[in-house]
Amino acid sequence: MMDPPRVGVKEAVATCKKAGIKTVMITGDHVVTATAIAKELGILRIHDLAITGSELDKLSDQELEKNIMRYSVFARVSPEHKVRIVKAFRSTGAVVAMTGDGVNDAPALKNADIGIAMGKNGTDVAKNASDMILTDDNFVTIVKAVKQGRNIFDNIRKAIHFLISTNVGEIVTIFMGLVLGLESPLLAIQLLWINLVTDSIPAIALGLERPDHDIMNRKPQNAKKGIFADGLWGKIFVEGTMLGMLTLLAFSIGNHLYGLETGRTMAFLSLGLLELVHSFNIKSEESIFKTGFLENRYLVGAFIIGTILQIGVVCIPTLASIFNLAPLDMKGWLYVGAISISPLIIIEIQKKFNEIKFGKVVYGYKDKMDY
Repeated sequence: MMDPPRVGVKEAVATCKKAGIKTVMITGDHVVTATAIAKELGILRIHDLAITGSELDKLSDQELEKNIMRYSVFARVSPEHKVRIVKAFRSTGAVVAMTGDGVNDAPALKNADIGIAMGKNGTDVAKNASDMILTDDNFVTIVKAVKQGRNIFDNIRKAIHFLISTNVGEIVTIFMGLVLGLESPLLAIQLLWINLVTDSIPAIALGLERPDHDIMNRKPQNAKKGIFADGLWGKIFVEGTMLGMLTLLAFSIGNHLYGLETGRTMAFLSLGLLELVHSFNIKSEESIFKTGFLENRYLVGAFIIGTILQIGVVCIPTLASIFNLAPLDMKGWLYVGAISISPLIIIEIQKKFNEIKFGKVVYGYKDKMDY
């Protein structure tokens, strides 16, 4: 007689393996039964070991911590054993999630980084000791949650990347304009408009990006690393400087050819459109021509709305007078268009260079820990 594993669990365990997540079975069943099921599910692989509670008692904490990654099945264990197992895995630097439903699981749930209690069959004690409650008692849901969590982390990072880099661009524009002895390239009201329209809307859209196709093929994020790890600060500074210098270029051209007010108009238009275009660069470390422009309809919508609003301020006389903007001729519009599209070309060249020199890198995930 056998209680067969739930549908999809074997596939979920395989997904965990590709994601660098070690799945472990801790059970009160006999070791032979536990081993058979673990092999069927892909938890117990060729070089993995199974161990019983009585064998655990013979190991010191130091021995257990040293060899803990070799074990994938723990059978005939007591609540004390479960706590030792959790602490041993945590000693390696791994982030440990522990599932349980009974009163005797509560100590291990409390000691794990993430205690997960069963919502349907779990006891109140287990639920109170846990950090999360799995409402459908299904392991597959945990794997889906990991995917969603990775996507949320990616999207927060993308939104921060975009917001700070664009703000650095605005700072560079004003600061370098003063250093070079130029008139202020942008007025305060113009900067406020850019922050309101071309900063906020694309950032929200980037927060709604779908998961990357290889998101569950990455190794886990090192919990000790911050959100700006793996060179994000450097990218932000370089990209912000690029946006600022391109805006100054637009201002200088307009100021030289037409005068100060037209120069500010070209700088205002260029900076807003530069930021909108740059949002597509941040979608992925892969080429935008590979991931696609239209994959995130929210970002496309943000780009269209932002472009209409940015151009509308210049073209509608009442608004133009409020923002101290001048009308542009065809030549001025062509300059603005050419400058605005340039970040896409520059970043695409940089991405291709990184691909050739370093291989595919997505926010530095190549060197993450394999648990």
